[in-house]
Amino acid sequence: MREITPPTIRPPFARYAHAVEVPPGLRWLVASGQLGVGPDDAAPEGAEAQARLCFASIDAILAEARMGRQNVVRINAFVTDRAHMPGYMAARDAWLADEPRLPASTLVIVAGFTRPEFLVEIEVLAAG
Repeated sequence: MREITPPTIRPPFARYAHAVEVPPGLRWLVASGQLGVGPDDAAPEGAEAQARLCFASIDAILAEARMGRQNVVRINAFVTDRAHMPGYMAARDAWLADEPRLPASTLVIVAGFTRPEFLVEIEVLAAG
């Protein structure tokens, strides 16, 4: 896979690629949005803590598919308020800290999720 960030456009605002090219013949994994809730059905306070749980769930899904973070092509994330962006971005940047190739990424502010305590939802697309 290859990051694509043309020099003729503004660089990404944060730690992500504008695009990722996937070569033919790879398996695709489409993961549903993961919420910041643990196996005990409890959601911690704060967007960063919830995002870390989301990424832990994504790690488990990737492992089950015999993939890892290096296989992630795209991250779509949703937060319920602009105030939650720094916490989400800190968790995302920590999750990607050791990855030499960055995925494409989009962050959207939404009105809410199924339970009021949920602040973050993250889905990924992976290929490998």
